[in-house]
Amino acid sequence: MIELSPAPASLPPGRRVYAIGDVHGCADQLAALHATIAADLTARPIADPLLLHIGDYVDRGPDTQGVIARLVGGPPIPGVPTVNLLGNHENTMMEALAGERAAATDWLFAGGRPTLESYGVDPDSPREGWRAAIPDTHLTFLHGLGLMHREGGYAFVHAGIRPGVPLDGQARDDMLRMRQPFLYSEADFGAVVVHGHTPVKQPVIRHNRIAIDTGAVFGGQLTCLVLEADTLGFLTADPVHEPVSIAHR
Repeated sequence: MIELSPAPASLPPGRRVYAIGDVHGCADQLAALHATIAADLTARPIADPLLLHIGDYVDRGPDTQGVIARLVGGPPIPGVPTVNLLGNHENTMMEALAGERAAATDWLFAGGRPTLESYGVDPDSPREGWRAAIPDTHLTFLHGLGLMHREGGYAFVHAGIRPGVPLDGQARDDMLRMRQPFLYSEADFGAVVVHGHTPVKQPVIRHNRIAIDTGAVFGGQLTCLVLEADTLGFLTADPVHEPVSIAHR
């Protein structure tokens, strides 16, 4: 049974959000976490649930292809609407597949090699051939990812926001890559920001942000933040593969 505690913001009555942190190719953990969420919904039905993924589905882990296939095949949890946000790794992947040479080099260095391998591509093969190996449905999914989602007193983004800038004026690159000064800011952001991008051992709850990237690809759990009314809780899936070396972060 999920344990609920007071949250730093609230959602409207009847609304519940399940927000999942950075997946990074951990398809088995994602499937297990979706099953756990479905079980929670069966045990605790609610009128208006939402499933949200915070970005970074690709790279580093063993099965990017399996993660994307799961997300493009219709709602992962039948009957539950789903919002998928863009992470910096998807952004770099799309730039690399579009032929940007610097992005391709960055992508390989940052974890793109296992992504290509999951699609049956030799990462050392000519870069011009990479694009043809990725199904069109997967590319359409990547190009359709959003940057921010608002719910009640919360704003969901992949990495963070720039303090002092209104939520509707945030720069794309900041939402995808921001760490400092966001992580140490005590400012009121205009909403409690739920984010991933920066791995933590356990979820971090502050008055102005909640961090949910618990390093699934590095041997940690895959975490789902559960928000309802003025409470929060967590569901998790344990590691089911060998962790990626810290040297490849």
